[in-house]
Amino acid sequence: MIYKRSSQLFAEAEKVIPGGVNSPVRAFKAVGGTPIFVKSAKGAYLYDEDGNRLIDYINSWGPMILGHAFEPVVQAVIEKAKLGTSFGMPTELETQIAALAVAMVPNIDKIRFVNSGTEACMSAVRLARGFTKRDKIIKFAGCYHGHSDSFLIQAGSGAITFGSPNSPGVTEGTAKDTLLANYNDLENVKTLIEANENEIAAIIVEPVAGNMGCIPPNKGFLEGLRTFCTENGILLIFDEVMTGFRLARGGVQELFNVDADIVCFGKVIGGGLPVGAFAAREEIMNYLAPLGPVYQAGTLSGNPLAMAAGLAMLQTLDDDRAIFQRLADKTAYLHEGIDKVLKANNVVFTINRIGSMISVHFDARPVVDLKTAGNGDNETFKKFFHGLLNEGVYIAPSAYETWFITDALSYEDLDFTIQAIDKVAKTF
Repeated sequence: MIYKRSSQLFAEAEKVIPGGVNSPVRAFKAVGGTPIFVKSAKGAYLYDEDGNRLIDYINSWGPMILGHAFEPVVQAVIEKAKLGTSFGMPTELETQIAALAVAMVPNIDKIRFVNSGTEACMSAVRLARGFTKRDKIIKFAGCYHGHSDSFLIQAGSGAITFGSPNSPGVTEGTAKDTLLANYNDLENVKTLIEANENEIAAIIVEPVAGNMGCIPPNKGFLEGLRTFCTENGILLIFDEVMTGFRLARGGVQELFNVDADIVCFGKVIGGGLPVGAFAAREEIMNYLAPLGPVYQAGTLSGNPLAMAAGLAMLQTLDDDRAIFQRLADKTAYLHEGIDKVLKANNVVFTINRIGSMISVHFDARPVVDLKTAGNGDNETFKKFFHGLLNEGVYIAPSAYETWFITDALSYEDLDFTIQAIDKVAKTF
């Protein structure tokens, strides 16, 4: 495929936008080459500025669970835009989507809408600290909760060492209150809790990790975190920005029957518009201003266009509850097809999958955390990515990202993808 127009647009963008992109992973730094500039999208397909059609497996990093330009969402936004795009005042629509979200998700009484997943996670941690009157949090290496200072922390020299910033601009003072644990490692978490007794406000986790590839929790991992939190007065925060309303109607809490104290949402809940949210039981949420002392605010929070898109999306998912099984079936079909052709071509790999999330790792060993995700052969992934791109299949330009399956994908699209992978694998 030819990407002449995209290359020209990227050169122009670099002059006025840092790195030519507004989010780093779009820059193709991990895979080399020039990012693709999208002109439009519909259903399972992207159409770029050079006129190429690509089968899309990132789906705006998750929210397009029903496909691009899903008609009920588009029409809801159009009709709402005719009445005004922003008021900075309450609307009935906010209550409608809040009531529906609370009805769909177990173990939450109230929800507050913000503008991104980063905002949701940042606010959830502040709320947890205010509610518990403790300062420290535990996060997991490889779990991404947005770019708030508390989350941009890397490991120290030992299991109970304070984290240190891995981005300039994050202070040591902020880093000292963030403790880093290994995903799927309960003993590591226990050690941190024992070394910081009565100091930890919250454990925040992607209950299914999606930012080191798709990594499901080991059996008992989430249950163990729940037990630790209950026994030690710690709040358990599920970052369901990726998984919420995608893996099940009620998200991972429903899927694994494990209750979190605070749940963060994004992606699907906004129907493709910039929306995040965090939710909890009433006694925790009532600690927020204006009822309580923990301050959180946003001029565009509850924006009517975003609320209209989100409501249309959630209503569709609530009405069509068979969608989650359809998505899981399509993902399983894709998994089986990829497994077959990669084995036939003697490629070393492993595949992780849960529900409508899947990732291919070019290493034979199990991928259960950030360290094992790093064992993959990145040179093979680069060939894989660019090979698929040339065949008309778009996956995330990073080996550390999950693929997202959309209901708009047909089995013909899946077969095309499997055949494309077979072609690419023959070149390794």
